[in-house]
Amino acid sequence: MKEKKKISYMEKKMSRQYFLMVLPGLVIFTIGLIVPLVLAVRYSFTSWDGMSAEKPFVAFQNYVDLIKDPEFRNAWWFTLRFTIWNTIIQNVVALLFAVALDSGIKAQKVYRTVLFVPCLISALVVGFVWLKMFSNVLPALNEALGTNINFLLFGEKRTVLRGLLIANNWQWIGYWMLIYLAGLQSVPGDLHEAAKVDGAGPVSRFINVTLPMLAPAITICVVGITTGSLKVYDLLVSSTKGGPGRASTSVIYQTYTTAINGRQYGYGCAMSVTLVLVLLMVAMIQVKGLKKKEVQV
Repeated sequence: MKEKKKISYMEKKMSRQYFLMVLPGLVIFTIGLIVPLVLAVRYSFTSWDGMSAEKPFVAFQNYVDLIKDPEFRNAWWFTLRFTIWNTIIQNVVALLFAVALDSGIKAQKVYRTVLFVPCLISALVVGFVWLKMFSNVLPALNEALGTNINFLLFGEKRTVLRGLLIANNWQWIGYWMLIYLAGLQSVPGDLHEAAKVDGAGPVSRFINVTLPMLAPAITICVVGITTGSLKVYDLLVSSTKGGPGRASTSVIYQTYTTAINGRQYGYGCAMSVTLVLVLLMVAMIQVKGLKKKEVQV
């Protein structure tokens, strides 16, 4: 009995210590995320302009208006295309780079550093850099070489998505590459040796041995890239400002311009709540679907 009491006392003491260690993070999480989210949900049922003391209650009218709003639909259309292309390109290219680095090429550390550095740069700076590249540097090089390549990607509706994908992929491919590289290096060599003995070639070993073992890394990368792309904002601020026209206006950019510039705070909150719900739904579906692959492994 005494031993059980001692164990129970120690468990309670350790639980208390763990709680105290986690408490600062919980406070920051609550103040920085939960409270603003609750307020956003509350204001989304009002027609508040963000300034006046009165917050007229309009029930679900803001959400009804969102369904009819062509600008909001346009923002979602751009955001979805940007997200789908980003998720495909970044995962495929990052995995290819990781496989190349894991193959034992020379100067691996140099390549790894060069590819990773762009993700340390602010997206605002990245947008500005690529704006200058597409509008000044590359056209000047084009003229010097006497070629006729259209580098003004941010200046036309049909090419602006392509330009933003180039900028975003340049920034983040190195980051996701390191996650895939860590996954590749954690694959037991015995599995590859056993597959070789069974007569499996390089492609067969990659598909049947390596890819299943990369399931956790794939989950992290797919969910991370998808949610990050759905939230794109700062890249647009310093490069296209949602243009030309509204061709590169994302949901968050539309939310900001509606709430802050348009003084429709309640309507903007409804937009942000909609985005949060979509983010949660997409993340849950992806994690649940990809986790099944991990269980099978």
